[in-house]
Amino acid sequence: MVTGSTQGIGYSIAQGLARAGARVAINGRTAERVDEAVRQIQRDVPGAEAVSAAADVTTEAGTADLLKILPRVDVLINNLGIFGAQPAMEITDEDWRRYFEVNVLAALRLTRSYLPGMTGEGWGRIQYIASDSAVVIPAEMIHYGMSKTALLAASRGFAKEAAGTGVTVNSVIAGPTHTGGVEKFVYEMVDSSLPWDEAQRQFMREHRPQSLLQRLIEPEEIANMVVYLSSPLASATTGAAVRVDGGYVDSILP
Repeated sequence: MVTGSTQGIGYSIAQGLARAGARVAINGRTAERVDEAVRQIQRDVPGAEAVSAAADVTTEAGTADLLKILPRVDVLINNLGIFGAQPAMEITDEDWRRYFEVNVLAALRLTRSYLPGMTGEGWGRIQYIASDSAVVIPAEMIHYGMSKTALLAASRGFAKEAAGTGVTVNSVIAGPTHTGGVEKFVYEMVDSSLPWDEAQRQFMREHRPQSLLQRLIEPEEIANMVVYLSSPLASATTGAAVRVDGGYVDSILP
């Protein structure tokens, strides 16, 4: 099950898992968007098994609805997240709560819901899609950075909870990635009249100069790592924060 998978990184992850042979549940808040994403995956991946799991997992009631559709899963990808630029001193209490509830609490609630079934079966995979912003806190959106840092702590802690059970729990630190939402964000940070290729280069040069890739990462590149970590090949990787960041985080450690 991939949360927030009707578009962007989440959709690419779901598509990648479907290509690898997984039966994938597509999640979003509205049935219309979820059903369209399911149809798109079935068009993109002949023979794909994709099912609709429309529910607002940012609420307890929505999570309960999801659990009626999917009582248990073998692989949980906590991808859902929101982001946006905001001056530090203008971030309100409500903003802090919203980012924690959407980016962190939704993932923790689903982990608590699905982990017991995985440990009972002796196999499972849980992943949290984090961000370079968890480590290199961006001055223009520290509330987002805070939420992604929290995911690193949560994944390490739940990996300890799952120790010795056959279930692995990891975070994926995604670097600056090319999605529709990021395109909008880029144009908030640079001249909106620039052509996309030029705007992207200026954004990376001025706001993400640490990137060794020197371009935005494509969603499929994030998905490749997630698919690997979801597979039996990654059986000895747990409690880790695995980077797909284009070398953005200036560290020799993962």
